[in-house]
Amino acid sequence: MKPVDYMAVAQTAIQKIKSGAFLTVRAGDRLNTMTIGWATIGFCWRKPVFMVAVRDSRHTFTIIEDAADYTVSVPSGDMKDAIMYCGTKSGRDGDKFAACGLKTLAGQTVASPVIDVPGIHIECRIVLKTAMDPALMAADFAGLYPEKDYHTLYFGEITACYET
Repeated sequence: MKPVDYMAVAQTAIQKIKSGAFLTVRAGDRLNTMTIGWATIGFCWRKPVFMVAVRDSRHTFTIIEDAADYTVSVPSGDMKDAIMYCGTKSGRDGDKFAACGLKTLAGQTVASPVIDVPGIHIECRIVLKTAMDPALMAADFAGLYPEKDYHTLYFGEITACYET
């Protein structure tokens, strides 16, 4: 694993996340991964921060609510089948890792593991979580939530960023 500056890989990571990346979270003996297609990377509270959004209808939400951290794995190779599966199937109904042949590696600084694939891996300690308030959202975004299943935003202080 080669440590990298999160800002040096931010543009590449965000471009690839648009096609899908893995958000992985562990709380106790519960572990799940899901596909994310939205995220932000930046600097806030004098810290490097990575923000992910998880709908409360997702199985991952039930785990991340009890977690202290999460990881994001941005594959450099073709993982579209696993990304599609992890974005359309629920961990409530089966083991996504087994179904996709995904292996994990222990996080370097957090309890949640990373997906063992070549790419960019970002480890985050949750520093703020906040549920979206639709009353505060721009009206033209309402179409993104036809079922009113809004996201909770998880801001994570980046504790490690590396490539494999």
